Amino acid sequence: MPLSKSAPSDTEQYYMATQWQLMWRKLKRHRLALVGMVMLSVIYGSAILADFLAPYEIYKRHTAYIYCPPQRIHLIDAEGQFHFRPFVYGWKTRRDPVTYERLYEEDVSAIYPIRFLHEGEPYKFWGLIPTRIHLSGVDEPGVFFIFGTDHLGRDVFSRILMAARISLSIGLIGVALSFLLGCFLGGISGYYGGPLDTFIQRLIEFLLSIPTIPLWMALAAAVPPDWPPIQVYLMITVILSIVGWCGLARVVRGKLISLRTEDYVLAATIAGASDGRIIRRHLLPGFMSYLIVNLTLAIPTMILGETALSFLGLGLQPPTVSWGVLLSVAQDVKVVIMYPWILIPGVFVVITVLAFNFLGDGLRDAADPYH
Repeated sequence: MPLSKSAPSDTEQYYMATQWQLMWRKLKRHRLALVGMVMLSVIYGSAILADFLAPYEIYKRHTAYIYCPPQRIHLIDAEGQFHFRPFVYGWKTRRDPVTYERLYEEDVSAIYPIRFLHEGEPYKFWGLIPTRIHLSGVDEPGVFFIFGTDHLGRDVFSRILMAARISLSIGLIGVALSFLLGCFLGGISGYYGGPLDTFIQRLIEFLLSIPTIPLWMALAAAVPPDWPPIQVYLMITVILSIVGWCGLARVVRGKLISLRTEDYVLAATIAGASDGRIIRRHLLPGFMSYLIVNLTLAIPTMILGETALSFLGLGLQPPTVSWGVLLSVAQDVKVVIMYPWILIPGVFVVITVLAFNFLGDGLRDAADPYH
């Protein structure tokens, strides 16, 4: 009589699970890490679909609505009547008799329902697919500024969505470059040792001894002002990666020094494996969990670096849009006091950095699943 195969118990599943399965099981119990993962999914998804989500083209100027405040979305009108479709009011403008500032008041007689999958301004989705469909919008002559407008009457919400593509991608590309440099130079330094190790370590010490922000500012100031935006974007990414690899390279070196005498490394050497294959296939995977955590925590640093450089006018320049470029108009205290919605891009920077830190903390705990 054949023996029936019973399903493995929870204890058996735990000891039979792979390293990645154990990490995922522990990560799912870290609530803040899951919150950070969801937040990042929403932010990066919004950046990918920015053309569709943005009500207006980022360079479109509404000259009648300079520094227009954010519009409130209503379901109940001034007469107390409930509307199933959310709506916004139109604007009435007047001049302050003392400061001559343009003041905006809601015109309760002009109701503009918010229409979803609205046919608005034409655009090309990711520069490829021509369409006029936007997620939301209102019919003309109404306007839809949920985050207000800037000093040229451009919709802040649309510009934040499009700027996310630059700011978030700089973080990913910059970390990818620093990750490759750190693993390559740290691997060579730790595996071979000798004069090469001494040279690489002295180079790392020299780079780490230079204050980060002044170094970034000096390198960014050296970028020719007549370069096109794409070249400036790539150069800023390289600048942010110059110092980012140093800490990772030191950790990789220390790990390789401790692992290069293990039995499985000696076996691979005797089997005729090349040095590059030993480092890539046997040594680096031995602490891959740490490398993943390092990647997660390094991306916010890159995003903050780009934001700081662009805010100071040394990074990306208009007409290129990034969160730092959008925040550069907030250097005037008077503007911040009178038009505080100009600081909204900074809120997205803070949320993104916090989300990465939450996820990084969870990955750090999950990297040791037996703890």
